[in-house]
Amino acid sequence: MIGRLRGTLVARSEQSVTLDVAGVGYEVLTSPRTQGLLPGIGEDLVIHTHLNVREDSLTLYGFVSEGERNLFRVLITATGVGPKVGLAILGALSVTDIRRAVATEDVDALTVVPGVGRRLAQKMVLELKPKLDEQEAEVIGGSGTAAQLRQALEGLGYTPAEVREAAAAADTEMPMAEQIRAALQLLGRR
Repeated sequence: MIGRLRGTLVARSEQSVTLDVAGVGYEVLTSPRTQGLLPGIGEDLVIHTHLNVREDSLTLYGFVSEGERNLFRVLITATGVGPKVGLAILGALSVTDIRRAVATEDVDALTVVPGVGRRLAQKMVLELKPKLDEQEAEVIGGSGTAAQLRQALEGLGYTPAEVREAAAAADTEMPMAEQIRAALQLLGRR
């Protein structure tokens, strides 16, 4: 298995990069989030990879951190989540957001990903929750306040896009009433 590559970034497209390692160009599929963290063409790069082996292809998926790659490997163990959907999830949500959504059973947070509907998100939460390290989920914050805030704003008639914007800006350390007040102020400024 190819777990990591170190070389020179020689090309990039919307969905992939090509890394020159000792004269061999490795094409590595990446998420848009990863693309934004990569250096410029001609610069050295270390990328953590996952090699997906299928009957008709060998595909490398690349990540800027080992933690992101490890979470990708956990994500693709869920029923209905293949490498492309796993990459889309990591492109739409940060590692912390994914872990928090699974720990707090916040299905709505996962449905923002293209290709992930409510049923798939529910399956993911059910299957991934036991697989993710319990201690890590507690550190990230398993209070469920993000889900409560989303439900409150949806109940007030805000669109999913507005709810996502307000939830992303929320300070989870504040009491729920203050989070809702701050979200309403943010949404009212538009």
